[in-house]
Parts: sequence; structure tokens; C-alpha cells
Amino acid sequence: MSDLRQALAEINAIRTQVARDTQFRGYGPISIAASGILALAVAAVQSGITGNSRDFFAFFLVWATTALVAVGLTATEMIRRSRRVHTGLANEMIQAAVEQFLPALVVGFLLSAVLVWAAPQELWMLPGLWQLLFSLGVFASCRFLPRQTFAVGIWYLIAGLTCLALQSSSKTFSPWSMGIPFGVGQLLVAAVLQYGFEKSIEDT
Repeated sequence: MSDLRQALAEINAIRTQVARDTQFRGYGPISIAASGILALAVAAVQSGITGNSRDFFAFFLVWATTALVAVGLTATEMIRRSRRVHTGLANEMIQAAVEQFLPALVVGFLLSAVLVWAAPQELWMLPGLWQLLFSLGVFASCRFLPRQTFAVGIWYLIAGLTCLALQSSSKTFSPWSMGIPFGVGQLLVAAVLQYGFEKSIEDT
């Protein structure tokens, strides 16, 4: 029985390693593009209703809801595509993809909580910091996505730094400080996913 368990563990380790060394084609351009359009639409609506605001919690509620919707769309398409494209390795591929991005998301959540508790006067920095952390998640994912993904990471890096510089004078929450970086960024990701992969039998 111990030999069987060892064999199964070795097989699982091999499958995990193969998943880590394989291009991940589970992200779908349709859901990613939809999340970018959603970000731009939410920014336009919020800008028309409230404009720039100092109310962080109302701002956060809107964008946290937007993020949850976007993640739901992405996750649904990712699971469906992975099962079709990666078949038997779907679960391992999804796990490997999530592992690349999860640290940035966790740090973003913890950083937000610490600023709310310890430095509420500096909460205006969060949109820019979120974009910087998102860029790190993108860079971490580059190794198993098309090489053009690196340019998307650069976009989020520049957007985050620009957001911090521009918002430093007013220290308010602008809907467009989220809408433009994430809207354009996600549309760029969708374009990379649509055209960046080399054609293979998996695409047929």
C-alpha cells in the first residue's frame, strides 16, 4: 500500500510539474475584454454621479463589487476553457495559474486593511498601489502566457505610478483612476490572449 501511495504521489508531482511548464490557455479573451469594458462603464457612471470624492468606503464598495463580477466572469470561462483545452491537466493548470496571481491579491487585501486601520488619511494611495500589485501578478504570470503579456505588466506599472503622482495633489478618489488603468489593461490582456498564442492543434 505504501508503494502505491508513493507511486500516486510521484505521478501527482509529475502532473504538477508539467502544468507549471505548459502555456496556460484557460484565460478567455471574451471574459477578460468584458471585465475591461465593465471597468470603463462603471467609471463613466460613477464619474457622472459622484465625480471625484473623498468617501473611500463608497468608492471601495463600487470597485470591490466590480472586481467580484469581473473575477466571476473570468473564473467561469477559465474553468470551461481549461477543461476543453487542457483536458486531463485542467485542475493542475488552473491551480498553477491561480498560484501566480494569488500573492498579489492577498497582499493587496492586507495592505488595504492595514491602511484603513493605521493610516486612513493615506487611503487615496490605494488605487495606484492596487495597480502596482496587479502589475506584479501579471509579471509573475508571464512565464506561461504569451510573451506580449510583459507589455501589459508595464502598462499596469506605469498606470500605478502615474495614478499616485496625479492623485497626490488632490488626495481624492477619481473613478477614472480605476476605470482607465483596469479598463485599458484588461482590453490589452484580451488582445494578447486572442492573438499572442501560436496556433496549435489545441485551438481547433
